[in-house]
Amino acid sequence: MQAIRTWWGQRFIAALERFTETARLTRGRGYAGSERIKFWQLKDGEMSAKIRGNVNAYFGITKEPTYQTVIALKLISAGDWELLIRHLGNRAAFVSRLLLNEMPDNIEKPFELLDLHLLPQNARDFKTRCSCPDYANPCKHVAGLCYFLSAQLDQDPFLLFELRGLPREQLFRQLQETPLGKLLVQAHEAEPSEGLPPATFYFTRPLPVALPETCDPLGFWTSPKRLPDELAPSTTPNVPALLVKKGGDFPEFWRETQPFPLVMETVYEAIRKRSKEW
Repeated sequence: MQAIRTWWGQRFIAALERFTETARLTRGRGYAGSERIKFWQLKDGEMSAKIRGNVNAYFGITKEPTYQTVIALKLISAGDWELLIRHLGNRAAFVSRLLLNEMPDNIEKPFELLDLHLLPQNARDFKTRCSCPDYANPCKHVAGLCYFLSAQLDQDPFLLFELRGLPREQLFRQLQETPLGKLLVQAHEAEPSEGLPPATFYFTRPLPVALPETCDPLGFWTSPKRLPDELAPSTTPNVPALLVKKGGDFPEFWRETQPFPLVMETVYEAIRKRSKEW
């Protein structure tokens, strides 16, 4: 089983661990891998899976069994979802991040205003069942599926909305219908559809310039266009040695112990001081 990385995945498992025996959780981790879970799907707010069991001659199980395991969360009613979308739609930070497939850190705030939760809090939030002969619920197969689900939530936190009764497509559509959502959609549609030209090289390359076929030496040296009498004073750049730093601290040609940009930054500063003296 892979480690749970996101805060929402960890909160999901923490809710399960509050009301499940430690021994069952330990055994359940062994059922969270793809070698145990033969098939899974999320449909109508329920996550169902076919999980490989163990042969146990003591209980008369001589063939490897397959158990049907289901996990569901307590659904949020359509009326409460309407109020939640209204609260989410009043905050630009929520609307913009959700429409960009990002989970806001304070996503639970609008739910708490209505005495609701997106993430499970206790045993009442979970509805589980399994076809195995274990008398306890949640059994190790349910625990394994919960660990597997938390790993899926790491990749796609919007599964939480579907488990609570609001599929991703409906969530996005309802957010886009809010006043702030309409403005964001209009701003996106107003942007030019043409993308940036693909780059052929990481660094900027000089563009070739066509030279004149003939060059008049007299015209070159006696050009009527004069140089400016005064040059604009030089200013210290915000990021010194910017072009040099793009090549990294130790380019292939650099064999010294000090980073190349640091040395060049010292050289640039010395040139600037000398130019002021001139």
